[in-house]
Amino acid sequence: MKHTRIIVTHYGGPDALQVVEEDCPEPKAGEVRVRVLAAGLSLPDIMMREGIHPETPPLPFTPGWDLVGVVDHLGSGVSGLEPGQIVAALPISGAYAEFVCLPQGELVPVPAGLDHAEAVSLILNYITAFQMLHRSAKVRSDQHVLIHGAAGGVGSALLQLGCLAGLKMYGTCSARGASAVSELGAIPIDYQHQDFVEEIHRLTGDGVDVVFESIGGTHIWRSREALRVGGTVVAYGLTGSLRGGRLASGRSGGRHRFREIAIFGLYIARSWLLPGRKRVVPYSIQWLKRLKPAWFRQDLITLFDLLQQQKIKPLIARRFPLTEARQAHELLGTGGVIGKIVLMRNE
Repeated sequence: MKHTRIIVTHYGGPDALQVVEEDCPEPKAGEVRVRVLAAGLSLPDIMMREGIHPETPPLPFTPGWDLVGVVDHLGSGVSGLEPGQIVAALPISGAYAEFVCLPQGELVPVPAGLDHAEAVSLILNYITAFQMLHRSAKVRSDQHVLIHGAAGGVGSALLQLGCLAGLKMYGTCSARGASAVSELGAIPIDYQHQDFVEEIHRLTGDGVDVVFESIGGTHIWRSREALRVGGTVVAYGLTGSLRGGRLASGRSGGRHRFREIAIFGLYIARSWLLPGRKRVVPYSIQWLKRLKPAWFRQDLITLFDLLQQQKIKPLIARRFPLTEARQAHELLGTGGVIGKIVLMRNE
């Protein structure tokens, strides 16, 4: 049996994505073959395509951090799952495919009746948001928080979950995303025309309790300036390394997995030397999952429950067929995307 998957043939732009047809993978002992129904698209995918994310595999590789699919075939020694069962996983790479084989322990059952695109949005985006709020920052009701990229996939998840937590929220966004940010309960700050530090101090007086920082570099220090004394920056992204969906430095074509993360770490470390009682703490979904795998499963089950109860509603920016992954990357690279882009199984 043949299947389709997307591969990155070289580190670079969207043209690096190629559609290939090949033999369907067979599960090894302890593995499950999953027919992918929905795969999420994210900025880490773009960073891996450019060769700068610390999780970047060697070439050629199939991108795709998160997926929802249906159990298709069980490898030997697998029990507790049945063909036809809907499952979710965070493979980090490999989700841009019609079929993928994963260890049984990586799969989390998905409740029946959920929209597949909405369900896949929870795996990377909402777990990142949930864990930063409740495991990193340990937010409390009525605290003030600033969310960068508030209209994006993680940003909109932070807004919805922050609203449930009773937070007072501010979100940087483009003018295009301002209405979405407002509708999700936050005060929008147009980063293109307003200085977010000045705006935060104008609106709050002494600053916010927490900043969720997705830009990286010197932006971490600017975010620190928006804190009140005793506040925390949770730093989780390096989107400042991209411009228009490509490397801002223009140095493309290689696998530089640790360069950006080393710079990221340096900025965090140097921030600890700045005056004032303000913390900067890093967050990484993949490392927390490796260190505390039970938390990942527990938090995803909690989020599925919230989705079932309609207490959260992921924003789906666009659904693309799997074979249009290149066009999906081009759209994400233009910026200003509101919510999550999802690749769907080709019908």
